[in-house]
Amino acid sequence: MNLDELGYDALWQWLEQSPLAYWLETVPSLCEQRLLGHGDTPRWLAALDALPELTPDTLDLAAPCLAIGSATQLDHAQREQLAETLMAFHPWRKGPFCPYGLHLDTEWRSDWKWARLQSQIDLQDRLVLDVGSGNGYYGWRMLGAGARRVVGIDPTVSYVMQFAAMQKLIGPQPMHVLPTTLEALPRGQGEFDTVFSMGVIYHRKDHMEHLQQLCDYLRPGGELILEGLVIPPGHGEAIHPASQGNRRYAKMKNVHTVPSVETMANWLDKAGLVGIELIDLSATTVQEQRRTPWMHFESLSDYLDPHDPGQTIEGYPAPLRAMYRAAKRIQPGA
Repeated sequence: MNLDELGYDALWQWLEQSPLAYWLETVPSLCEQRLLGHGDTPRWLAALDALPELTPDTLDLAAPCLAIGSATQLDHAQREQLAETLMAFHPWRKGPFCPYGLHLDTEWRSDWKWARLQSQIDLQDRLVLDVGSGNGYYGWRMLGAGARRVVGIDPTVSYVMQFAAMQKLIGPQPMHVLPTTLEALPRGQGEFDTVFSMGVIYHRKDHMEHLQQLCDYLRPGGELILEGLVIPPGHGEAIHPASQGNRRYAKMKNVHTVPSVETMANWLDKAGLVGIELIDLSATTVQEQRRTPWMHFESLSDYLDPHDPGQTIEGYPAPLRAMYRAAKRIQPGA
């Protein structure tokens, strides 16, 4: 099985000259084990090989639908073939992507979340860690916003392969997505200017350990962007779906703690972060998360009570997402 098309050689070469050189002791073998251990990897690699060898004549990583090449670079039959090949990576959850005249209308309108965030942050020339990066949509947008390099991590191999597909269509860029979890990586030593954790913390059994691991990778003064589910006022400090009832929240099995807005801010304060700001609070709608031709499975409308869309099918408050900005404290005399 040939993993060369995944582009990790460029990352390993960069790591050799970076403060993250210590990753080379464990991370390459960790990634190889994850990829080789998945039964669908040969099929995905064959699909990668079938993608056209093209250099995009235009590229806009700041566009809401990532603009990769122009429609004139493919004829109709070639575009149909491209669509068929990309469908081998179904389901496409984060996006949208617009390669060579195609429109990958993904389950999530991830561009809406980015639109709520982009005016609140400055990524110019920053080294970024994107925890729970999925297929890399937000990472590409981070590059489009001026980031110097983006390293994403996500344990779902299918998402990593979707990133590899887009990487092949886009061409070499200072961005990578590794098939692993934050917990499996070596402990951070303050290497990154900005760390993102979006849609992850409620999946962690120990939310404070997750925050500590994020902080370990932040340099002093570096910025954390944390986004996750919260409950509205009047529902207490937190709910714990994984330990109650049928152990699900909106049909998700691994949602451990959903805090209130205030509780989440308290977690950030307890982790030693400063300058804590709630920069967005938005209910997830069925227009933002829905079934599409590129994601055939159930989506948000199937997770809500059909008689009361203000609550999930299990009776919890419907998804409400909060986004926070905070900074790692600079120690006196540092």
